[in-house]
Amino acid sequence: MLRTAWDGPLAPAEPRQAGLYAETMNVHSTDLRAALARIVGEPHVLDVPASSPYNHDATIAGGLRGQARLAVRPGSTAEVSEVVKALYALGVPIVPRGGGSGLAGGAVPSPGSVVCSLERMTAVRELSPRTWRMEVEAGLSTAHVHRLARENGLLFPPDPGASEQSQIGGNVATNAGGPHAFKYGATRDWVTGIEAVIAGGEIVRLGGACRKDVGGYDLRALLIGSEGTLGVITAVSLRLIPAPRAAVALVAFLEDQARGCEAILDVLACGIVPAAVDFLDAFTLRCAAGGYPGEVPQQARFALLIEVDGEGEEVRAQQRELREVLDDRCVLLDQPTPRELWRWRDGINGVVAGVRGGKVGEDVVVPVERLADLLEGFAAIASAGGLDSCAWGHGADGNVHANVLMDPGSERDRRAVGRVGDELLDLVVRMGGAISGEHGLGLIKSGQLSRQWGAAALRLHAQAKQMFDPQGLFNPGKKLP
Repeated sequence: MLRTAWDGPLAPAEPRQAGLYAETMNVHSTDLRAALARIVGEPHVLDVPASSPYNHDATIAGGLRGQARLAVRPGSTAEVSEVVKALYALGVPIVPRGGGSGLAGGAVPSPGSVVCSLERMTAVRELSPRTWRMEVEAGLSTAHVHRLARENGLLFPPDPGASEQSQIGGNVATNAGGPHAFKYGATRDWVTGIEAVIAGGEIVRLGGACRKDVGGYDLRALLIGSEGTLGVITAVSLRLIPAPRAAVALVAFLEDQARGCEAILDVLACGIVPAAVDFLDAFTLRCAAGGYPGEVPQQARFALLIEVDGEGEEVRAQQRELREVLDDRCVLLDQPTPRELWRWRDGINGVVAGVRGGKVGEDVVVPVERLADLLEGFAAIASAGGLDSCAWGHGADGNVHANVLMDPGSERDRRAVGRVGDELLDLVVRMGGAISGEHGLGLIKSGQLSRQWGAAALRLHAQAKQMFDPQGLFNPGKKLP
């Protein structure tokens, strides 16, 4: 259910810890500020008024805000360690923060917490073009990582939106995906090592430069996608690949949604592996048409955004194959440049959010053959709730960003959004899908994993949290109920 202010649980699940919260949440802010200032310096301990960006992430479009006490900006792993040590000793909740571009409320702080922002930690510790790897600190922007790779003839494929704002540590903490995850995988597939600070301020290093490491349980994989609930990621080792020599983009405009979803299956069946196959439904296409770098046909009700990449002749062959598959069923098969295509695609979220002043998006995923059913079912659910809706996403992955438009100041809209979200998640699970494909659970879907997992899996999930964070202080209220 949508949350527009913090109404989640603060106390940890263990009853023996409840008293700790009651006592330590009364730690005087002046004393806490002084303790943190001794570690990071006075300029890097900040008040967090209600309007502060540290109190929200990109879910602010749906009215979601937190209630942090302070924000602290450490400049090194050693400072993160000392900050966590101090806060953990006092029992003060710690909310790790990257660029604040998340769409699930993962960086929205709980009441009385301290936001630990990694924005000053931007060092490139290693860049090794000859061996296709780099090690960078968590606060480096995704765009900077992409540029470093590109300038050396290499590619770091994960490309979630807001690349200038998002930070690599946040991408790892959410296992961010993006349009090119179909061919190249999500962030998890490109991380060979993690440095993190866990309970009590202890620094752990898991993995490193080696591409193979099966000596122990994959603790690194637990931190990837943990959304700051197990510790603070401070640096990551990334693998790279040589950049493809050529890329071609195609946009297929179709008359209806059913034909569009069938076209996705036919593209997959033809034997090529596109770098990306995104889609826009009719409402999204109508909203975004003005920004398209060409002409959107009047009769188009669905669009496929496709990119293929590789060696020159390989790309030309893939392009010919796609035209054979798509030409006869399209209203128009257009060919913008890849740069034009993704610049347009990246702006869609903001354009849609402006239609009614706000929106709430559910990130869900189903088997690709159920995509048409999901889109039809979601539209019916939203309509029954009296809300306008639209959807776009990564069609070849079955990953849908299902959006309902709302007035953030309307209590009626907020209630309706919550009901629509609940019904959508039920529908997704019935179709054999998952309640999040790439945005994570955050605050918006906290506690919803029980829809998808059985009791034994949920118990293991809770035990992993207890192992890393016995006092429940890292990003409380996220992931677990």
